Amino acid sequence: MAGTGEASLERLRDFVAKGPTVVAAITRKAGSTPRDRGAWLIVSPERFVGTIGGGEAERRTVEAARRMLQDGAATLTLDLPLGPALDQCCGGHLIVALKRIETPPEGPFTIEEDGPLLTDPPRRSISVYGAGHVGQALVRALAPLPFDVTWIDARHESAFPVDGPIPCRRIALPETVAAEAPDDAFHLVMTHSHAVDLEIVAAVLGRPFGFLGLIGSASKKAAFLHRLHERGLDTSRLVCPIGLDIPGKEPAVIAASVAAQLLKVDRGC
Repeated sequence: MAGTGEASLERLRDFVAKGPTVVAAITRKAGSTPRDRGAWLIVSPERFVGTIGGGEAERRTVEAARRMLQDGAATLTLDLPLGPALDQCCGGHLIVALKRIETPPEGPFTIEEDGPLLTDPPRRSISVYGAGHVGQALVRALAPLPFDVTWIDARHESAFPVDGPIPCRRIALPETVAAEAPDDAFHLVMTHSHAVDLEIVAAVLGRPFGFLGLIGSASKKAAFLHRLHERGLDTSRLVCPIGLDIPGKEPAVIAASVAAQLLKVDRGC
């Protein structure tokens, strides 16, 4: 199995529960490299998760980790120049430390003295309101990204079943979820009902938030702004329409443009 997603403490615990595991992390770097100090992998005999940049350097690291699992070695350090010998022309240099793990750490940890702290990647809270075609596509686009996604739909599952990478919460009044979200959360509103959309948007505008996006046309935006102003709400941070300026109304295209927009906002671009 190839590496998928980012390494995390939860994934490390899952690996160690099945047997000894090796953690490999970039501890030093110089020049141009595909990942930075602190990027890490979790390796078992059958699979691995995370990445230190891919390519031959990553392949050799995974192979070395699996040799450690076979011969019982506790630690190892790899010196990896990213040049012709590895068929990688980045031109930089990586030092990768590897350590055999048999008991999972209780929290963030290092694998060598003065090494980088290995922990869970930061995850912004995102609430997606609506399980229609665009909502489903957006959840699929967001699921592998470093976000903590909550998916909400007001309709009962028996009336509108959906299948996605995370469970869809069925809540009759989804604006209550908006009221309880973290202060820096992102909110994406795209339900089956403009009336439901309006209540969610109003709930978010009445409290701190990181980003608020509403799917819709120019006429929908104008109607919402009028009604929200009547309630005395500041709409200056409401984003409508959502997504980057990419032509196409297909759900997957909209989802890709919105996911890219959220990454830009999350990383301050």
